Amino acid sequence: MPLIVEGRRTPPAWAHKNGSIRTIPIDRFRVSTDCVRIAFINNMPDPALEDTEVQFFELLNRAAGEITVRIKLYSLPGIPRSERGREHLKDFYLEFADLWNSRFHALIVTGTEPHTSNLRDEPYWPALVQLLDWAERNTISTILSCLAAHASAFHGDGIERNRLNDKQCGVFDFIKMCDHTLTREVQSVRFPHSRWNELRPQELRAAGYVILTESAEAGADCFIKQRKESLFVHFQGHPEYSDRTLLKEYRRDVKRFLRHERETYPSMPRGYFDASATQLLKEFRNVALSNPSEEVFSLFPQTVGDTLQNGWHSCATSIYKSWLGYVNSKRLTTATLVAMPASASASAGGYKRRSAVQ
Repeated sequence: MPLIVEGRRTPPAWAHKNGSIRTIPIDRFRVSTDCVRIAFINNMPDPALEDTEVQFFELLNRAAGEITVRIKLYSLPGIPRSERGREHLKDFYLEFADLWNSRFHALIVTGTEPHTSNLRDEPYWPALVQLLDWAERNTISTILSCLAAHASAFHGDGIERNRLNDKQCGVFDFIKMCDHTLTREVQSVRFPHSRWNELRPQELRAAGYVILTESAEAGADCFIKQRKESLFVHFQGHPEYSDRTLLKEYRRDVKRFLRHERETYPSMPRGYFDASATQLLKEFRNVALSNPSEEVFSLFPQTVGDTLQNGWHSCATSIYKSWLGYVNSKRLTTATLVAMPASASASAGGYKRRSAVQ
């Protein structure tokens, strides 16, 4: 089934990369109620804005199967943007206020790069709180990625983020902690993480969260909590990442060190590079530490990306397929209940629930 992007036209990075996949802007699509409607709130900084679109679109496209998925694009107001970033949002995203007048089955909220130690001090915090409260009442399920997951736990249950001694960066193996619809079809879980903060598993459990995947090295990966009408699904990691995303982030952090924008040389992503690439990067690190200047970056070994293999796409696709199946099933069940006559509702035990978008 097609992945339908609502707007004047499809974002160019997605259209260029997936010319063979049938992606239909809403102005050429006959409106239908037989689909899952998702609001995608992309809050990533400008350098990662379009890459993040492609990553999530590709993941949803692989996971959708026979389910038609329609997406509207939004971004939180208050995110610092360059002129180019503002133009991109103007061309391809809807005004944030449009969200309150639309109906969705699900929500996906990305993280962003924090600029303060206290999330309440971020300029986008009021809009994010409003979004989280709205999602509880108006969606079947909400996915929260990285910083958005931290913000949800902080706003909903007062759980503080804990600063790590070093960046949790790499590809990690996780254990399934329980049998759940979202993880039932996966045998092993291996996902990228890239963060400076964590939510501690014991604090999540104490607040009523169910941790689906966890490891001793990287902590909680995916955890859930029912909030009013919506199942909130939190990822501290990034199932959507492409095979080169961690490499791009590592190169960016190395460049920041060489520009003297950070004090320490970044740690290499764990479980990501093979032995030969690791050796090349160690040798470059020695050169960079001996002469920390931006000119040295030209010596960065470009070939380290040639042997990267994506070891998590199948797992990510399986979990998102299960999530879309869950949302679609709830959507169809709700539509059936809403259509039932009053006498049938009474005979069914008086079960009632809100009228959701069909």
